[in-house]
Amino acid sequence: MSTTVFSNDLPHPAPRSSRPEIMAAEIIERLTYRIGKDVQVAKPHDWLTATILVVRDRIIDRWMESTRQAYRTGQKRVYYLSLEFLIGRLMRDAVSNLNLMSEIRDALTSLGVDINVIAGLEPDAALGNGGLGRLAACFMESMATVEVPAYGYGIRYIHGLFRQQMADGWQVELPETWLAHGNPWEFERRESSYEIGYGGSVETVGGYDDAPRYVWKPAERVIAMAYDTPVVGWRGKRVNTLRLWSAQPIDPILLDAFNAGDHIGALRESNKAEALTRVLYPADANPAGQELRLRQEYFFSSASLQDILRRHLQQYPDFTNLHDKVSIQLNDTHPAISIGELMRLLVDVHGMEFEEAWEITRHTFSYTNHTLLPEALESWPVPLFERLLPRHMQLVYAINAKILLEARKEKNFGDSQIRSISLIDESGDRRVRMGNLAFIGSHSVNGVSALHTELMKETVFADLHTLYPTRINNKTNGITPRRWLMQCNPGLTSLIREAIGDKFMDDTDALVELDKFADDKAFQEKFAAVKRANKVALSNLVGSRMGIRLDPSSMFDIQIKRIHEYKRQLLNIVEAVALYDQIRSHPELDWVPRVKLFAGKAAPSYHNAKLIIKLANDVARVINNDPAVRGLLKVVFVPNYNVTLAETMVPAADLSEQISTAGMEASGTGNMKFALNGALTIGTLDGANVEMQEHVGAENIVIFGMTAEEVSNLRAGEYNPREVIEGSRELSQALAAISSGVFSPDDRNRFTGLMDGIYNTDWFLVAADFDAYAKAQRDVDQIWTDTSSWYSKTIRNTARMGWFSSDRTIRQYATEIWRAI
Repeated sequence: MSTTVFSNDLPHPAPRSSRPEIMAAEIIERLTYRIGKDVQVAKPHDWLTATILVVRDRIIDRWMESTRQAYRTGQKRVYYLSLEFLIGRLMRDAVSNLNLMSEIRDALTSLGVDINVIAGLEPDAALGNGGLGRLAACFMESMATVEVPAYGYGIRYIHGLFRQQMADGWQVELPETWLAHGNPWEFERRESSYEIGYGGSVETVGGYDDAPRYVWKPAERVIAMAYDTPVVGWRGKRVNTLRLWSAQPIDPILLDAFNAGDHIGALRESNKAEALTRVLYPADANPAGQELRLRQEYFFSSASLQDILRRHLQQYPDFTNLHDKVSIQLNDTHPAISIGELMRLLVDVHGMEFEEAWEITRHTFSYTNHTLLPEALESWPVPLFERLLPRHMQLVYAINAKILLEARKEKNFGDSQIRSISLIDESGDRRVRMGNLAFIGSHSVNGVSALHTELMKETVFADLHTLYPTRINNKTNGITPRRWLMQCNPGLTSLIREAIGDKFMDDTDALVELDKFADDKAFQEKFAAVKRANKVALSNLVGSRMGIRLDPSSMFDIQIKRIHEYKRQLLNIVEAVALYDQIRSHPELDWVPRVKLFAGKAAPSYHNAKLIIKLANDVARVINNDPAVRGLLKVVFVPNYNVTLAETMVPAADLSEQISTAGMEASGTGNMKFALNGALTIGTLDGANVEMQEHVGAENIVIFGMTAEEVSNLRAGEYNPREVIEGSRELSQALAAISSGVFSPDDRNRFTGLMDGIYNTDWFLVAADFDAYAKAQRDVDQIWTDTSSWYSKTIRNTARMGWFSSDRTIRQYATEIWRAI
C-alpha cells in the first residue's frame, strides 16, 4: 500500500506576485518559451493561452495548499459524480475569483492587448447540455467557496453535445470542437489511470469449505485516463478539482492487421475506446445508442470509484471508515451504476463481506433526483445490462432480493408495492431500474425544490418513500452569484456596490438592502440605464450573428432552456401567433413593443422538439417581415445556446419565461439567474418558481395557470382539449393558422401533427393554460407601461434573490447530507 506524505518541512515555491508589471513579464515569458511566439507575430489566441498559463500558475499555489490541508486535517471529502459539467469559459471566472481582474487587465494593457478581445476567444467547454450540467458547475464553484474539500468527476467529451446551426430554420447538429487546439486549463494525470471492463463472464472461486468468491473476467477493457482542471472558489480561499476521464485503448493499433492491409480494422480498438468519450448523450433511440450510453455511464463511474478508493487507502488502512471520510453524491440517475460498482470493488476486489459492504455503500452514497419524467429515471433492458455488466447484474439481483424480503417481512408490502420498489421492472420487457437502485443504495435522496420533493414522495418514489420514510429531503437549487451577477453583469454589480457597499459579494443575503432603493426614482433611472446597456449588447450580438435589428427600447421577453415539450416553448410561440393576429386586427390599440427571444438545443432524436424550433423560425420569418406589425413584435431564435450566450442574454432580459407544465420542472435555475439580474418572471407555480414567489413577493412575479394538483386532476379526468380550443377564439385562430400552413407555405402539412397533439391529447396542457397565459402577458404589458412600477418590481427581484445562492444550497448539503463542514 502506497502512502502519500505531505510535510510542511519540504520546500514549497514562493507564491506568485500579483503586481501587473511582473505578470506582464510572465505573459511574455510564457509566450516565448511555452508557445514559441515572438511578441511581434503573436496572435490573439497566443496571448489568450499565455495569459491563462500565468493565471493558472497563481491557482496552482492555492490548489496544492488545498490538497495538503485536506490530507493534514483528515477532513471528509465530497465526490460529486455528474455526466455533465457545463463550466463555460474559465478565464474571467478564475481571474475574478482570485481578485486579479484589474491587475491582469493592467498587465495586458501594458502589452497592448485588450482582455475583452482575447477572453472572447476562449471556447466554451462542451461538457454539458443544460440545467443539470450548469448546476454541477455552480456547485463545484460553491464547494470551493464554502471550503468543502471536493472532487467533481465526469467525462472529458471530445465533442460534447453538439454545435447547433440552422439550415432553413431546422436544427443541424455539428461536432463541437472545443478541444481542437488543446485545453490550457487541464493537467493530464497519467498515474491516475484505471482499467474498465465490459462483457465476459463471472467465475466462482473457492473450495468446498470456503465461502464462494466471484471473479469477473471482462471480454473487453479500456483505460480511463484522468485530466484535472482546478476550480477556484471566491477570493481564492480554496481550489478544488474537476477530474474528467478520457478513454484510451489498451492496444492502440493492431499491428498484425495493419501490416496485413486491414488499415481500418487495425484501429477498431482505438475507435471503440474513443467513442466512449466523444459525444455527450448519444442518441439512444436504437440499441447501439443505448449500449454506448450505458458504457459511458459505467466507464466514468468505475474510474471515479477506483480513484476514490485508491485515495482513501493512501491515508487509511482499510475501508471500514469509508463512509466517515467519503461522501459520494450522484447528480441524477446517470451514475447510479456506481452503487453496484462500489459493491463489486469492496466485495470482489477487497474481500469484504456482502452485508458489511452494503452498509458502507449505503452510508457513502447520496442521490439527487432532478426529474419526475419516467424516461429520465433511466432503465436498461436486462439482456443488455447482463451482457455488458454480468457481475453487476448478479449484484443487482442480490440487492433486490435483500430489499424485497425486508419489505415483505418488516413492512408487510403487498404485491403491487413490491413491483413498484423492485430493481427489476417486470411490466413488459424486463428492465433494470436505475432510479430505484440510486434510491435504495443511498442514505439520502433529495429533490431540488420544495414542490419537486413533495411530488417525489407522492409519485415516482411513493412506495420507496413508504419503505424509507426519512430518506427523502429537499435541497432547493441555487446559482453562483459570481458567474451570474458579478461577471455577467458588471454594470449592475457596480451599481449595487455604489448603493449598499460590498457585503453582498461575500453574503448574497445582504442584497436585501437594495429593497430601500426600489421606489427611488434616481436609482430606478440608473438601474434602467444598466438594463438598456445590456440590451444594446444583446442587440449587437443578434445583429452581428443573424442580421436582425432589435430595438433596445422594446420589452425583451426571453425563454432560454433545453427544448422540450414540458418546458412549453410551444405555448410561447402559439401566444406570439395570437398576439400577431391581434396587432394586425387592432392597429389602433397602444401595443407594447416586444421582442420574443428563444434559445436552446433539442435532442437529435427528439422529433417534436426539433419541429418546435422549426416552428419558431418559421413564425419569426413571417412576423419579422410583415410591415403591418410595424416593428411592434419580433421573434428571434438565437442558435447554439451555451453558457457564454446565456451570459449575454440573462442580463438583457426584461421578462423571464418560466412556463413549464406545473409539476414537471424539478427546479429550474434560469429562473433564478434572470430574477437576480432584474427581470420580471412570468411563470407557473412549478419547480423553484413556488419558492421564488415566496421570497420576491406575489406582487413582484406574474403567476398564471394550473397548479401541479390541478394538472394531476385534469389528466386523471376527462379532459377534452378540442372543446377548450373551440371555446377560445384567439387560441383556435392561432392553431388553425399554424395547422393550415400560414407559416409554412412550402409545406402546409409541416405542423399538422404537432397541432393534432394539442387538439387530441394536449398532455402538456398548452390549450388548457393558454387563456391564462395570454391574459398574464397582457398584465405584463400593463406593468411595463408604468415605468416606475416596473423597475420597482424588478429591483425587488434582484434584492430578494440572495437566498437562491448555490453557496446556501451547498452549505445545506454539507451539513445535512455529507456532514463535511
